[in-house]
Amino acid sequence: MLAGQGGAEAAELNAVPQDEVARYCSSIADAAKDRRYALQAQELEKLKDEVDARIAILEEKRAEYESWLARREDFLAAAEDNLVRIYSSMRPDSAAERLAEVRLELAAAILMKLEPRVAGIILNEMNSKAAATLTSIMASAARPEDPS
Repeated sequence: MLAGQGGAEAAELNAVPQDEVARYCSSIADAAKDRRYALQAQELEKLKDEVDARIAILEEKRAEYESWLARREDFLAAAEDNLVRIYSSMRPDSAAERLAEVRLELAAAILMKLEPRVAGIILNEMNSKAAATLTSIMASAARPEDPS
């Protein structure tokens, strides 16, 4: 008799809790959604803070790079001006000899910055092939449109 009685009680217990479970779940559903949204918002805020920190680091690096680049460009401009003055004060035959040893683009840039009379004398002292190559580079650089 206990076994039969246990089956009836189990069925009765299963029927009542299902109703209570449904009511309980429906009563806490909004609170659970709110908690999930709060956790998601908290996670998003944390990610936003991490992104903001990384952006700040990148901005700092960008500013550092721009500062370094400005210092480098100032140095190069000063060095270039000094270099042009050095070559303009050299004897033409010595300047021609030295320019024949440096990169062609550098030699052409120096010659373009020199006074035309001085550059002409230096080119006159160079061998004809080197002078022609440098003249070609200077002519290409002086073109307003891209030669390629």
